[in-house]
Amino acid sequence: MLRTSCVTLTWRFILVMAYFITGQNGSGKSAILTALCVAFGVRAKETQRAAKLKDFIKTGCSYALVRVEIKNQGEEAFEPEIYGDVIVVERQIRDSGSNTTVLKNHRGVTIDKSREFLHSGNDKDKFKFFYKATLLEQVHGLLDDIGIQLESVSVLVDECESSVRPIIKELDVLKLKIESMEHVDELHHEMQQVRKKLAWLLVYEGDRKIQEQASTIEKLKERIPKCQAKSDQWTDTVVALKDQFEKKKREIDCILEKMPESARKMDELQQDLTLATKERYELEEKHTHTSNHILELGKRASSLEKQINELQEQHVRNTEAEGNEVEEKLKALQEDFDAATRIIAELKVEELTVTENVSMTMQRINQIASDIKEGERNHRKIISHISKLRLSSTNKVTAFGGEKVLQLLRSIERRHREFTIPPIGPIGAHLNLVNGDSWAYAVEAAIGWMLNAFIVMNHGDFQCLRECAKEAGYKAWHKLNIIIYDFSIPLLNIPSHKLPQTSHPTVLSVIHSENHTVMNVLVDKGSAERQVLVSDYKAGKSVAFDQRISNLKEVFTEDGTNMYTRGSVQSIHHPDKKIISGRLCGSFAGEIDHSEKEASKVQNEVKQGQAIKRNAESDLESLQGRLNTIKRRRLNIELDSTSKEFNLQSLKNLCNSYASEANSLSAPNVDELQEEILKIQGEIKAKEMILEDLQARMKDAEEKIKNLKVSVQNLSELAKGESKAYDEAEKELIAITDNLSKAETKASGYEEIMHNKVLQEIKDAEATHQELLLNHPEKLKTASLICPESEVESLGGCRGSTPEELRARLNRLRQRHQRESQIHSESLDDLRSLYEKKESKILRKRKTYEALRGMLNSCQSALEMRITKFKKNAHYLKSELTWQFNNNLSNKGISGHIKVNYNEKTLSLEVKMPQDASKDKVCDARGLSGGERSFSTLCFTLAIHGMTEAPFRAMDEFDVYMDAVSRKISLETLVEFALEQGSQWIFITPHDISTITSGDRIKKQQMPAPRS
Repeated sequence: MLRTSCVTLTWRFILVMAYFITGQNGSGKSAILTALCVAFGVRAKETQRAAKLKDFIKTGCSYALVRVEIKNQGEEAFEPEIYGDVIVVERQIRDSGSNTTVLKNHRGVTIDKSREFLHSGNDKDKFKFFYKATLLEQVHGLLDDIGIQLESVSVLVDECESSVRPIIKELDVLKLKIESMEHVDELHHEMQQVRKKLAWLLVYEGDRKIQEQASTIEKLKERIPKCQAKSDQWTDTVVALKDQFEKKKREIDCILEKMPESARKMDELQQDLTLATKERYELEEKHTHTSNHILELGKRASSLEKQINELQEQHVRNTEAEGNEVEEKLKALQEDFDAATRIIAELKVEELTVTENVSMTMQRINQIASDIKEGERNHRKIISHISKLRLSSTNKVTAFGGEKVLQLLRSIERRHREFTIPPIGPIGAHLNLVNGDSWAYAVEAAIGWMLNAFIVMNHGDFQCLRECAKEAGYKAWHKLNIIIYDFSIPLLNIPSHKLPQTSHPTVLSVIHSENHTVMNVLVDKGSAERQVLVSDYKAGKSVAFDQRISNLKEVFTEDGTNMYTRGSVQSIHHPDKKIISGRLCGSFAGEIDHSEKEASKVQNEVKQGQAIKRNAESDLESLQGRLNTIKRRRLNIELDSTSKEFNLQSLKNLCNSYASEANSLSAPNVDELQEEILKIQGEIKAKEMILEDLQARMKDAEEKIKNLKVSVQNLSELAKGESKAYDEAEKELIAITDNLSKAETKASGYEEIMHNKVLQEIKDAEATHQELLLNHPEKLKTASLICPESEVESLGGCRGSTPEELRARLNRLRQRHQRESQIHSESLDDLRSLYEKKESKILRKRKTYEALRGMLNSCQSALEMRITKFKKNAHYLKSELTWQFNNNLSNKGISGHIKVNYNEKTLSLEVKMPQDASKDKVCDARGLSGGERSFSTLCFTLAIHGMTEAPFRAMDEFDVYMDAVSRKISLETLVEFALEQGSQWIFITPHDISTITSGDRIKKQQMPAPRS
């Protein structure tokens, strides 16, 4: 009923489940729904009919009243004993803008609006409507309120529990004190037991130690013969090794003495072999020349005899034609003779060239042989140097005087009582280089002979050291350099103005010695502080000669070159190659490696020289063969030329004879030819005698060469044997040195063991045994006073412990007992009484608070269970909403889905139209037609209505934009839903509803047309 001051409108909907109101536009259909909305508290804007509630007041009236009577009967009546059979809701609107909503027949309590309608297309607003309509919002709020209440109760219980915590802490402190006092009593009792066990354990331990000490003494005495035998054995070994060492040293010296002699003999034999070979070649040349000359003379004699015969024959057949023929022969023979003369000249030039090459090759071979000998000599020197370095590496002292220094030191050690102060030396053994070994060669060159010198205190020590040198095997005592110096002088402090004013280091600045006397001697006797060291020759010349530095004595370069100035004379001395370098180095390994590499390099050079020599000898043989070939060819051509010359002369004579025969027919004169033949025959005999002598000399030369080659080969084998013997002897010497050092170490070690360990241990063991025997009765008496032995046995005995363990345990117990006794001054009984009193005081409160805490935990568990159930129901409601929405859409052949997101608090619709070929879902209502949008909204509204509880419901213009088919389906769906739901429905529509049949539960009302 809507009432103003002059108008009253009344509608009654009694026992009707679906009430349809229809009429023309402006007939007042929507005013009914607006009145219901206003009655239930909806704002004016939400009705979409006015901006303010006072706009609903009719013009000329002062107020408006909306009255709704709700039947409150039946099974689902809401508290009928309070509200009665009818609940009346009135809302009065005044023109002043105020309004009131009142429940009649009640206490006049103001209520909130009962529901909201769908006026928003926002997903969040839809979710709010769904969340509130399904009462999920109400349940969630109740659960939150319960959680807040439980938290407040938990805070109260915590405060109650915290109120008793100080007393509980006091009880805990008292309990700890009680336990501590009980522990103190236990510690005291345990201390007494440990003291008793310790007393008797000392007695038992004394008995055991006495027995063990006695057995130890016996065992130690048994070691004396064994140790003495070992010491004697190693002493004998040392003596034998020393004999072997001296023998091998003499053997090496003998080999070294023989090696230069062998080299000299080899050089002499090589020289003799070269001379013999040269003599043989000269004899062969003379023999060849003489043989060729004899052949030439024989041919000439034969030619003369043939000429005589021809003359005699030609004399008979002398004609003019023959004379012409002789002239032609003479001309041809002259041409042949001229050609032979030219060839002989060319061969002589070639022979001279080859002879010079042979001579140069022989000189080259001799030079290579000399280089090879020099290389072998250097290789032997380097090997000897390596041997000395290895001997020095075994003992640094041997680097400064050899093996004799060791013997001298042993002699000094034996006679050390005869010296005022034992000598110091050799000086080099007491020196070390500072900051590396780069200045080693320069320092050795600067200090020189002083490295091997010894220092003594006075002249008496000087004489005693001379005698020790004689015992050590020094053949001439003066070879041992001895310096007399006062050992009591402290380390010299040299003022800076007395030092060389240069940035270069001095000898004194790069050496170090633990003995200050050594440093003083180098300063006083060697002027080490005035000897400057430079890196190279150029810097040395600049410092020594150009800069004129004060307090400068000498300058030494890194390679040992010495430079100094004396007055106006500048002197430069290159390093002495005989000096053993590298003795001051920290290690001989580098020098040995360098020398071994140098030896290998020299050996390779010797091998290369031998290969070059073999190639040169091969070239020499080729040149000599070529020279012999040229000589033979020249001699043959000379013989032929001589024969041609003789024939040419004969033909010339014959021509002359033909000229004389033309005037005279006398017989030819051959006496001169016969005399010449006789002369040639005599010369041939003389040459044959010379040839026999040459053959004898050639045989002797060949025999001499053969003997020299055999001698060279034998001497070479001997040299190789000596070199091999030297290498083997050197290796044996090194092995003997190592064995000797080890044997001396072993012998001295066993002697030290005998004196410092075995005998001393026996002495100490006997003293300990005697002391134990003296202390044992006192320990037994003390233990008997503390407790009887049977009491200790009843406590479990003390056999498994040691006195140290029991003492440590007793000390720990005593310290703990003392420390814990000082902590608490109360008695144990007082503490226990106080603990019981306080415990009874808070016992009841603790039980009450524990019960409250248990109930609170139960409530918390129940709340968590309900929250879980709430989430599950929310999920089910979401699924049910989607199912009902899709079920309502299916009436028209449409499918859809509702997405509810509880986290983001959104609710969205998805609709799939059957005629859509794209198979895409429409998620926005604006993508649908007007009728489809109205039908989808109706389906969603019905799905929400199906999940909510309300006594009556209303819809206005639900079928807007629908065609006839959609409207018919919508009306059937609404009627079916209203009848099944059981709530009262009011449907308002301006369209035709003739398809709806009226009945007992369905009513239709036609609103009158509006007045024009």
